[in-house]
Amino acid sequence: MGQMAKTQRQDELAASLSDAGLLETRGRIGADWIEGTADFAVADPATGREIARVADLSADDATRAVDAAQEAFVAWSASLPQERARVLHAWYRAMIEHREDLARIMTAEQGKPISESRGEIDYAASFLEFYSEEARRPNIEGVTSHLKDAEVELWREPVGVAALVTPWNFPSAMITRKAAAAIAAGCTTVVHPSAETPLSALALAELARRVGLPDGVFNVVTGAAPEIVGAWTADARVRALSFTGSTEVGRLLYRQSADNVKRLVLELGGHAPFIVFADADMDRAVEEAIKAKFATTGQDCLGANRFLVERSVYDTFCTRFAEAARALTLGPGAEDPDLGPLMNERAVAKQEEHVTDALGRGAKLLCGGERDRQGPLFYQATVLADVDPEAKVMQEETFGPVAAIAPFDSEREAIDRANATEYGLVAYLHTQDPRRIYRASRALQFGMVAVNRTKVTGAPIPFGGMKQSGLAREGARYGLEAFTDIKYVCRDWA
Repeated sequence: MGQMAKTQRQDELAASLSDAGLLETRGRIGADWIEGTADFAVADPATGREIARVADLSADDATRAVDAAQEAFVAWSASLPQERARVLHAWYRAMIEHREDLARIMTAEQGKPISESRGEIDYAASFLEFYSEEARRPNIEGVTSHLKDAEVELWREPVGVAALVTPWNFPSAMITRKAAAAIAAGCTTVVHPSAETPLSALALAELARRVGLPDGVFNVVTGAAPEIVGAWTADARVRALSFTGSTEVGRLLYRQSADNVKRLVLELGGHAPFIVFADADMDRAVEEAIKAKFATTGQDCLGANRFLVERSVYDTFCTRFAEAARALTLGPGAEDPDLGPLMNERAVAKQEEHVTDALGRGAKLLCGGERDRQGPLFYQATVLADVDPEAKVMQEETFGPVAAIAPFDSEREAIDRANATEYGLVAYLHTQDPRRIYRASRALQFGMVAVNRTKVTGAPIPFGGMKQSGLAREGARYGLEAFTDIKYVCRDWA
């Protein structure tokens, strides 16, 4: 891979940064930056222009990363919790110090509005801070002995090398949410970022190097996912695999990991219902509905997909929601609009497919419904009313700025329709009746329920879903569980 050609292509982005050293395009294995024998293009979704060429590494490189992680594991797993805490906190401080540059890199490769990118950097850094504190907690638990003259202890020990596979929609936060927990537990990691957004991961690797994270603890292998991740699922030394992405790919990784009985964390698809009862605060419901649907331009597994509204307030909600959606601004992320471009042509095609299908089944188009003139990956904020329950948008995750609304007549109907999906990540509920809040929160088959608000995530909470939205939890103390084994020690002093 020609260094001069690569530098010429990324000059413009590098010039916009205060610290151009954060714009790295080589993989990181052990103590080395790896160019490989080929490269691939990373493009700005807003313009389609190439912004960098990144090392296209191979399955052999993926195995070399496991070699480096396995070698580093011996010392890292034996390190004092205080040492792990110190370096994680230093990594956190480095992210905050370089917040603006990291946000600019993210917007350039992912397309999201710059204010959302800044927010993601804060969110991503919070996991490093949280797990720097959790790393200090004692990991030995005393248990009352059931045997005479015996002492019983339970130890939590790191499982070994952990493979972390992350998506393009949150290219920093999905890495730190996984890596901070694994590293705090004493594991070493091999990371595969999406080939569409690798620059954010490589910037994190550069910051980790600067703050003194030991070589081999955080390895980043860029390139084609099937080749790289396939090498990791086949490698018995990789004891845990954490993946965020589609349910379809999650099922594949589940099968591939079975032969080695890996510990799995799967954060998969969502199909969130947003339920509005007649007694809801309508101002708040509309405001939160806009956030739940259009944050990250709808490209969020937590994004509301199905809006179910009680019939007596249905027309009012539809009118006000469509007005608010129509007022959203659309443009390149660097200009900080409300909505940016979608990630790729596949994403836009899915919006078109879902809108066409819904209209063909009798839905009403209240706003949007087409690509915007600003570019091929810009799709307008779209609101559909009277959507048939069998429409694709009501059955599948749209992952874009298309909202589908339908009325309901009873609490039981609303809950049944909300639960009628293979997904179970998050549900949004708007009502002021405390008894209904309790009943509905218990009845909704989702790992997270947001009541009268949208933002619920954060480092201290266990993030994850039910049914085919995944396995295990990320964040909180629960996020350490996948990366540790419990060892039972029964000791007799005689």
